[in-house]
Amino acid sequence: MRQVCQYVESMPADINVEKFCQLITSYIQFLYSQYDCDMKELANHPTERMAASAVIYSMFRKEIWMIGDCQCLVDGLLYENPKPYEEPIADMRSAFIRLALLNGASVDDFQTVDKGREFILPILIENCKNQNKTFAVIDGFPIPMKHVKVIPADNVQEIVLASDGYPILKPTLNESELALSSLVAEDPLFIRKFKATKGVMKGNSSFDDRTYIRFRA
Repeated sequence: MRQVCQYVESMPADINVEKFCQLITSYIQFLYSQYDCDMKELANHPTERMAASAVIYSMFRKEIWMIGDCQCLVDGLLYENPKPYEEPIADMRSAFIRLALLNGASVDDFQTVDKGREFILPILIENCKNQNKTFAVIDGFPIPMKHVKVIPADNVQEIVLASDGYPILKPTLNESELALSSLVAEDPLFIRKFKATKGVMKGNSSFDDRTYIRFRA
């Protein structure tokens, strides 16, 4: 994430999305070479790669680029770019935990050790083999442009860019945080109204990392 941010800060303002994807891939490959990484091992085992998603607004091109699972609001209209298969995998975790709760387990048990997450982990790892095949991610391997979402943002008033840590993205940060807090209070395991591949662990305030920025275009 830090390396992607560093690259974005230094790249030409007029770069297009195709060139960005090519150059950020080359940059991550360069970092691998600096640490003598085994590229054959990384090719065969995607879970060993550095990986990040990004949602980028190009002021020059008046476009929003979505690479990986991120989201945005464009004048209040929601755009998402979720990983394929994540919804059915979340359904599997939900079913596993709900059955365990019916058989006497407690919510607290799963906030200490998420056995539902452990149950689906092999499937999540297997799905990583589809990185930059059925979905895009920045990981130092060629990014298929057909899985990069480009949203025209000409004549737009306000834009919100966010990570997928906000299940209900709202026009303000406060509203988004309140919506998240409401979900956490109602269903901390995220197995009912909003199903996720992980829940809120003990000591945490949410289930995933959160990034939110709102600005006038």
